[in-house]
Amino acid sequence: MELLPSESAPISRKQGFRSLKLVNADMNQLLTGEPVGVDFGTLDNGLRYYVRCNSKPRMRAALALAVRVGSVLEEEDERGVAHIVEHLAFSATKRYNNHDIVKFLESIGAEFGACQNAVTSSDDTVYELLVPVDKPELLSQAISVLAEFSSEIRVSEDDLEKERGAVMEECRGSRNAMGRLQDAHWALLMEGSKYAERLPIGLEKVIRTVSPETVRRFYKKWYNLCNMAVIAVGDFSDTQSVVELIKTHFGQKIPAPKPPPIPTFLVPSHNEPRFSCFVESEAAGSAVMISYKMPANELKTVKDYRDLLAESMFLSALNQRFFKISRRKDPPYFSCSASADVLVRPVKANIITSSCRGKGSLEALESMLIEVARVRLHGFSEREISIVRALLMSEIESAFLERDQIQSTSLRDEYLQHFLHNEPVVGVEYEAQLQKTLLPHISALEVSKCSEKLRTSCSCVIKTIEPRAFSVSDDLKNVVKKVNIQEEEGRISSWDDEHIPEEIVPTKPNVGHVVKELEYSNIGATELVLSNGMRICYKRTDFLDDQVIFTGYSYGGLSELPESEYFSCSMGPTIAGEIGVFGYRPSVLMDMLAGKRAEVGTKIGAYMRTFYGDCSPSDLETGLQLVYQLFTTNLTPDEETVKIVMQMAEEAVCAQDRDPYTAFTNRVKELNYGNSYFFRPIKKRDLQKVDPLKACEYFSKCFRDPSAFTVVIVGNIDPTIALPLILQYLGGIPKPPEPIMHFNRDELKGLPFTFPTVIHREVVRSPMVEAQCLVQICFPVELKNGTMVEEIHFVGFLSKLLETKIMQVLRFKHGQVFRINFSCDPEISSKLVDIALDEMLRLQEEGPTEQDVSTVLEIEQRAHENGLQENYFWLDRILHSYQSRVYSGDVGTSFEIQDEGRSKVRSSLTPSAAQLALQRILPYPCKKQYTAVILMPRSSPLKFLKAVFQSTRTNSGREAKILAGIAGLAVLALSLWKHLRSGHVNSRHLLGRTTK
Repeated sequence: MELLPSESAPISRKQGFRSLKLVNADMNQLLTGEPVGVDFGTLDNGLRYYVRCNSKPRMRAALALAVRVGSVLEEEDERGVAHIVEHLAFSATKRYNNHDIVKFLESIGAEFGACQNAVTSSDDTVYELLVPVDKPELLSQAISVLAEFSSEIRVSEDDLEKERGAVMEECRGSRNAMGRLQDAHWALLMEGSKYAERLPIGLEKVIRTVSPETVRRFYKKWYNLCNMAVIAVGDFSDTQSVVELIKTHFGQKIPAPKPPPIPTFLVPSHNEPRFSCFVESEAAGSAVMISYKMPANELKTVKDYRDLLAESMFLSALNQRFFKISRRKDPPYFSCSASADVLVRPVKANIITSSCRGKGSLEALESMLIEVARVRLHGFSEREISIVRALLMSEIESAFLERDQIQSTSLRDEYLQHFLHNEPVVGVEYEAQLQKTLLPHISALEVSKCSEKLRTSCSCVIKTIEPRAFSVSDDLKNVVKKVNIQEEEGRISSWDDEHIPEEIVPTKPNVGHVVKELEYSNIGATELVLSNGMRICYKRTDFLDDQVIFTGYSYGGLSELPESEYFSCSMGPTIAGEIGVFGYRPSVLMDMLAGKRAEVGTKIGAYMRTFYGDCSPSDLETGLQLVYQLFTTNLTPDEETVKIVMQMAEEAVCAQDRDPYTAFTNRVKELNYGNSYFFRPIKKRDLQKVDPLKACEYFSKCFRDPSAFTVVIVGNIDPTIALPLILQYLGGIPKPPEPIMHFNRDELKGLPFTFPTVIHREVVRSPMVEAQCLVQICFPVELKNGTMVEEIHFVGFLSKLLETKIMQVLRFKHGQVFRINFSCDPEISSKLVDIALDEMLRLQEEGPTEQDVSTVLEIEQRAHENGLQENYFWLDRILHSYQSRVYSGDVGTSFEIQDEGRSKVRSSLTPSAAQLALQRILPYPCKKQYTAVILMPRSSPLKFLKAVFQSTRTNSGREAKILAGIAGLAVLALSLWKHLRSGHVNSRHLLGRTTK
């Protein structure tokens, strides 16, 4: 049998994974030369292209221009120029002026944002666009934009001056505690290589003073078509027409006569480990990191792929052990994990990281080293390997089942990896066959041998991070020596596996029954009321073949508690999570769920208690079993569990006290919420008052009465299979004799706070290692009950309008960078607050333009169209229909009212309507009621006197900074109390991703 399936015998698109045929895999067989399933080629001028038709999402295209040019190519006087070129691309080109590219992207609903459309690394630069293709001219124009980036970026004095501020703000933002630690660690890892001195952000001196000539020289030298590729994946009618568009916009470009070859920069290996103890006063806590560097060899043959699978199994099995150790009595660390990552083009690393108690770095390091040594001495057990084998098999099965529903952005990323790192693209079908063939034959011995690459003599770098100097390099060396001796003498015992129960629910519950059933054709959903009072609403979709998601909610949360009980009960989810909310300790449940794709979590908020889950259709029973266990488990806190939780909580409180942003955040809460206990920061003294028994009792009480809950289920569910499971495990939850925590939505206690009625504007000064500045401006939002649905939609549109307009003022006119948080150069923070307020007042008094409104409507419409193809979008829409004030027993009607509200606002959103809404919903004028808090670095007395002296001279330098764009960032976003879901995306297969 041929290694790759022939085109004459394609795999059936609907074929199940379990019936998927194995392949006769010759270990020396090459995987593939050219990528599979894509129109791939090279133009006469050297540009490569990849074009593929893919309808997920519909009428959208994911585009990219990949350039094999990164910061490592910079000379000393160019450090930071590769990143500056990336910024200049969106400022102006030969055909586009004054940020016309950004305006074009926004006009077609393709949002623009920091780090959203381009990224510069050590080895490459990538420009990405996600654009609609429902109009033929849009795709052509988007490709023309990429063509401009390839050779026509304008580098004028004015362009460069405006972008300096944007880049400087990124530079300033990277100088927080995490950034400083990452930079220092990078220099240690790359020591002896040019990579060590070529971080993409560059040097402040270069950013502030580099000349246009130097930037142009770098751009013209390295941006050559032979170093580039265009990727286009989207909902195209055919690939050939897209290839023709690429030829139209790129084909006439003349290649450089003798482009310089991209040099290779080696990272020297070392036999002796390197040690470093970083002391970072603002660190979130103590941590240990062990890195084992090795060559990043290309993936060429089936044997290479098998080795990659074995490495993935090794890291997964090791992580299982680390997790179990972290849940033991007096654990050496709070968390620990191992992963593999490509650092730079020639080097990858296996990295083990742990977080631990303040003075626990040496203990954590010893435990991490011992565990790797234990694998070398005794190996993994067959049971451990069977668990990780099942896990990998489950992941590739899910990827195979959803092979027709892969997002275009994911496919684009695979082709990027093929071009930039020569990773093979063989297609999900063949990769699934390959994994199914190879995984059963990778033994525990083969997996255990991967530990040989994790010796301290293998280019190892060990570092600790501590808020104070608790250890020195000699201490680290002594720990390494101690563990090495223990391993040599065989004094490390074998791993002791714990007993794992066979069934999640040992005794099947009594089956419930349906007492009421309703169909809502307008949303394609069915509502059931079960015999125990639980309401179920399910909607069947075909967006993803291997996904079913659900959320159950009930009114009544922490806002109903008196102050005397609040702190104890707020710790309930944390303590309960460590005990095991599903009846088993987390370390045991982890093994019980091996090979099953079922995740369930809980949340107790101010007004609601919720549980939520994500599983494959085949594992829906497991997900519902976990919900059953949640409602029937009686939690009892044990002394050791409580001790661990309180240690972690105390470390978190100490970390907050070290964080320079804590004083700022606390003051914002105090100012806006009136020092309410609900928003008051937790102190060590509060932790001492926590009653663990009360915390567990409250958590159990929150998830006890099924009749108080509504559950919405969305995904690829077959009702004939799902309904019996729903009746068994949700309908089987026993209903208590008396109602528990039954609350009416309209009678919930409001959070105890009142927004200030007058202007509050103040500066919070905090000690910092590097000067940082953050600003938050807040306004009260008033919604009229009579038009609540429309007003909520108005707030969404107005938020986007304000973000867009203030970004244009600060980013495009004054060199600012937009971010959700308002951070900037400390010297001009107050001035930028005034600029933002002035723009908001102008919008209230003059209104936005027709183009402004059109842009906002287009962005919202495109987001809405994408959402209609997502399970989470429908889950949230149905949940909001139940939770809306207009809901009165008919979720279909509630859904229609909300949909009509959106349509009504869209059709009525003219410049004058937006202006009136800004006056109605916000204080008018906006300058009459707001709070503005500015975080500034605390100066030493000497610096303060110097600043006072300098301020008596002139303010002209300050104004010049604003006009020249030295300050960085941006803007205000309005918000309501609303439920936001963070999408969690896991890579399902090995090719084209980082192994973790």
